[in-house]
Amino acid sequence: MKIIVVGGTGLVGGNVALLLKSLGHEVTLMARKPSALPVLADFPFIAGDYAEDDFGAGQLQGFDWMVFAAAVDIRYVPTDGSVTAEAFYEKYNTLGVPRFFAAARAAGIRRCVYVGTFYPTVAPERIDVCPYVRSRHLADQAIRAMSDDAFVVCCIDAPFILGLLPGLDIPHLAALVQYAKGSLEGLPVFAPRGGTNHVSVTSVSQAIVGALERGESGRAYLVGDENYSWKEYLELWFDAVGNPTDLEVREEDHPMLPDAIMFAGVGATVSYEPDPAEVERLGYDRGAVRSLIVEVAKHFGG
Repeated sequence: MKIIVVGGTGLVGGNVALLLKSLGHEVTLMARKPSALPVLADFPFIAGDYAEDDFGAGQLQGFDWMVFAAAVDIRYVPTDGSVTAEAFYEKYNTLGVPRFFAAARAAGIRRCVYVGTFYPTVAPERIDVCPYVRSRHLADQAIRAMSDDAFVVCCIDAPFILGLLPGLDIPHLAALVQYAKGSLEGLPVFAPRGGTNHVSVTSVSQAIVGALERGESGRAYLVGDENYSWKEYLELWFDAVGNPTDLEVREEDHPMLPDAIMFAGVGATVSYEPDPAEVERLGYDRGAVRSLIVEVAKHFGG
C-alpha cells in the first residue's frame, strides 16, 4: 500500500512510519519541515501544514491509506501572546483536522487512522471545561462522521505515550532523567497527586497498523497499557537511574508534571484496562512501560 504519515517526523509518526516500511508498505512523510534524523532520511517527503494549506495541488493524490499523527497540544501553543490557547486549538484541531480529512477523502484515500487522545473518553466532564480536550473531542466527532464503506476512518485514543526515535531530542524526557538523578539543583523532589495510564510508542504504532488493516469504519479504540499513580511512575524513573527514592505526595505544582498538562484535572486518577477484544483486534503488545523507562533513562542518562 502507498501510505502517507502526516506528522511523520515526530515520535509517533516516525515510529509508525518505520513499522509500516518494515512491513513492506511504500511510506511518505508529511510535515511542515523535513526531518534531519538519519533514520528517516530515506523516506519520500511532502512539505505541508494541514491547517494552513488547501492541498489543491494534488499532494494527497495517489495514496491508499493515511495515518494522521499531527494534532496539536500544549507544546505547540505560541508563548508570545499572539493567540490564545483556545483559538489555537480551535484552528488546528477543531477546524483544521476535519478540513484536512475532507481533503484526504476528496483525493481518494480509502483508509485513515487518526491518533487521538483518551481524555474525551476517560474524562468526558472535561470536554466543556478544557479547550484542549474539547478541541480533540470535536475533531474526533467530525472526522468519524465522515467515515463510510468507501472512506474508513478509525481513531486510536491513546494515554501518555512514552518512547524513543533514534536521534530525536525529547526535552521533557531528558529533563526527567536529570531530575531523577538529582542533577537539577533547586527543584523540589516530590510527586503530585493522582495518576494515569501509560503506553509505549511501539504499542501505539502496532495499534495504528492494526487499525489500518482491521479497524471498523467510524470506530474509536481506547488503547493503553499500565496504570500508575504519579508517585509510582516517578519512582520508576528514580529507580532506573540508580537513585531509589520514596517520594512524598504533595498538593503543589510539580516541576516535571505541571498542573498545566493535567487535562483530566489536577489530582485526577485515570485508571482503566483496554477492552481485551480490541487489544486482540488491533494486535498490540502490552507490559512494556517499566522496561521502556529503563531504556529511556539509559539513553538520556549521559
